[in-house]
Amino acid sequence: MSPHPPVITEREPLLAPLTEPTEVRDALITGSQVYQDVGTGTIGAQNSSRDAEGGGEEEEDHGDGEDEEDDDTPLPLGQILGLCYIRLVEPVAFFSVFAFLNQMLWEIGNIGKGDVGFYSGLIESLFSVTEMILMVHWGRASDKFGRKPIMIISLLGISFATGIFGFGRSIGQLVIFRCIAGLFAGTIVTIRTMISENSTKKTQARAFSYFSVAGNLGILVGPMIGGVMSEPAKQYPSLFGGVKFFEEFPFALPTICTGLFALSSTLVATFYIKETLGKKRYQKVGARDGMTMRELLNFPGVARCIYISCHVNLMSTIYTSVLSVFWFTPVSLGGLGFSPFRISLFIALAGFSQAFWMIVVFPPLHKRIGTVGILRACAFLWPFLFAFCPFANFLLRMGWETAFWVVYPVSMSMGVGVSMAFTCGQLALNDIAPSSETLGTLNSIALAVTSGTRVFVPALFTIIFAYGVTHQILWGYFIWVFEILVAIGLVIAVPFLPKEAYGRGKK
Repeated sequence: MSPHPPVITEREPLLAPLTEPTEVRDALITGSQVYQDVGTGTIGAQNSSRDAEGGGEEEEDHGDGEDEEDDDTPLPLGQILGLCYIRLVEPVAFFSVFAFLNQMLWEIGNIGKGDVGFYSGLIESLFSVTEMILMVHWGRASDKFGRKPIMIISLLGISFATGIFGFGRSIGQLVIFRCIAGLFAGTIVTIRTMISENSTKKTQARAFSYFSVAGNLGILVGPMIGGVMSEPAKQYPSLFGGVKFFEEFPFALPTICTGLFALSSTLVATFYIKETLGKKRYQKVGARDGMTMRELLNFPGVARCIYISCHVNLMSTIYTSVLSVFWFTPVSLGGLGFSPFRISLFIALAGFSQAFWMIVVFPPLHKRIGTVGILRACAFLWPFLFAFCPFANFLLRMGWETAFWVVYPVSMSMGVGVSMAFTCGQLALNDIAPSSETLGTLNSIALAVTSGTRVFVPALFTIIFAYGVTHQILWGYFIWVFEILVAIGLVIAVPFLPKEAYGRGKK
């Protein structure tokens, strides 16, 4: 590979020699990041160093003041809300089938109830595998052809695959339909990237707080659609009883509705959402057009940010995969013995609490202590959140129910605040991206790794939980030892976050 100059423009060559070599040289010596605005050719340096105590105010030195103007650009709320509406599609489509998948498999698959769990896990694992394989390709395509075309194609694919899922007549058909849905995994990549490109360093925390809430709303709404609308002839005989279509395809209604919702999102993407590729054009020193995967991963700080972002998502996966089983498991075995209705109430509590943390708390907190400050706090608190679960069981085992009901709901509402770390992981990726035209690929790599962990991690940790409670290892608390160890791993990883991704706000 031929060597390239230290500063490379994008699409347009420099028409004149650099006029500020001293600024670039000083920036490289002091550890500042050097950017070139590829639209104007101007060069600016952003200081990432801090004073000895780490608490001093960061100073920024820009070539022509354009970055300061960009930072003052108001958040295009209409575009952000439109993207959040589209964001709902992926979790609604993914989680809506959970409410009826087991029943559907049992009825059409001619299998015993004991085998339902295996095939249910197989179908969802294949979805994640397909998603993982193609995620990076969608990201690179969005960097090359634009965010909007990839988003529209992906939404059309999800609309089709989701809409026909309820018409499956065999397990093989369900597998094919679910894999087709996984093929069109470009939506989540492009949405993350477009929100980044629609926001500035000052407004990205607020923008991604909306993004996070939209995702969690989809997780709540999806199972509700599946549960309320499945088997309508049985659930609502006065309305749908005797309707041959719903008797022949009892699970078609929820999938048709989710497919139509995805189609409505396609219309929003087509006629309302604006293309963002090239909206924020920049390159850091050492970056170039058409970076290969290896070059991107070897770019300073990129691999560390990807790891930390994926570790945070791993924490969410292992916690949520065990939590519902922990709630349902009898107190005598190490759980909380909740009824399905009570479980739904706590899921709702978690959803509302997370919305509060992300919309009300996160933006001003990020402005005050930055990405690194929130990550440090969440990493420190996560082991205590995990440790509180066996403590809650201990309170019930001792018969201290009043203490449990005073402490557990409050502590859970507070503990959900660690979800701010997910958004911090995304902001770190935004800040470390070598150029505006690698942002889609960078997001897709992180999402592909996350999809890969979803293939086996939930099954692995639920098996460990079941083994621990069945054999009463550590009074049924065996699983929490593993989860605390994983949480400690994040505590160790956060100090390695690159300074360029600290995201400290101005005081």
